[in-house]
Amino acid sequence: MVKITDVARRAGVSPSTVSYALSGKRPISAETRQRVETAIHELGYRPHAGARALASSRSNVLALVVPLRTGIHVPVVMQFAVSVVTTARHHDHDVLLLTQEEGEEGLRRVADTALVDALIVMDVQLDDPRLPLLRSLDRPSVMIGFPRDPAGLTCIDLDFRAAGERCVDHLAQLGHRVVALVGSPPEVYVRGTAFAQRVVQGFTAAADRGGLASAVHPCAATPAAAHRAAEQLLRQQPALTGVVVHNEAVLEPLIDAFQHLGLRVPGDLSVAAICPDELAETLQVTSVALPSTEVGTRAVELLMEKLGGAAVPEATLIQPRLTRRASTAPRTTA
Repeated sequence: MVKITDVARRAGVSPSTVSYALSGKRPISAETRQRVETAIHELGYRPHAGARALASSRSNVLALVVPLRTGIHVPVVMQFAVSVVTTARHHDHDVLLLTQEEGEEGLRRVADTALVDALIVMDVQLDDPRLPLLRSLDRPSVMIGFPRDPAGLTCIDLDFRAAGERCVDHLAQLGHRVVALVGSPPEVYVRGTAFAQRVVQGFTAAADRGGLASAVHPCAATPAAAHRAAEQLLRQQPALTGVVVHNEAVLEPLIDAFQHLGLRVPGDLSVAAICPDELAETLQVTSVALPSTEVGTRAVELLMEKLGGAAVPEATLIQPRLTRRASTAPRTTA
């Protein structure tokens, strides 16, 4: 293992000079700094995390707060988490993953220690009880999601309201006049989860604007619930020809259920979804992609900028991108 003394010997300086070059606590000449950096590169030296933290008064650790509440689709959450971890490592930071439902208490427990330099908070509610604490913390934070009142916070996410609108507009352009949204599990709406509520707002607004008959159906994340939802939709909306799905776990079983009930997709029923591209490509479903990699990467970059003292925008809304595939087609007339 390469030590700081090895770097000092290669650069022809004292170990304390190497330490100053790493921490920036004392000025050194550009020539000396260059010799130290060259030695570090040649030897492959990596400062010990604890020593680095003592030198900089930072831990080089970010907290990713992801309460794994009921109704959350874990595979999608993990896509965001992987993006955050990968980008953080590019910035020489590690990630502490907090998954328990501890709310404000959990955030305060972490914030009151020197464990982390900054926080990324997911599963944001419209009236999130963690907001007052996040606004008062002495360390930076970024929310993946938009509460009802985002003032004084840094938030980033897909524009879910626009995503709901985009799906309905696409179906309307194809001539569909009766549409339904198969949404997240009921408990997600009960909690006031922001992204789910925004999709409903966009779906309903676009349907009303276009004069479409519409309905919203929350759906538990199981195949049995998907089959019940399909039967209920056709019973309540017999003229239904367009469906938007915002529930990754039931997308495939829902399509199977419609086909089992005698409806051809897209011959009799067009289906669009808000879901990861990988799933949509596999099922060949028209979709608005969930940009988990982009959102996670940008969340970390915003934190790095804030840690560096730079001003960042309070709101970053990623506009939806709809990709048309084989599951949507013009409405057929009898």
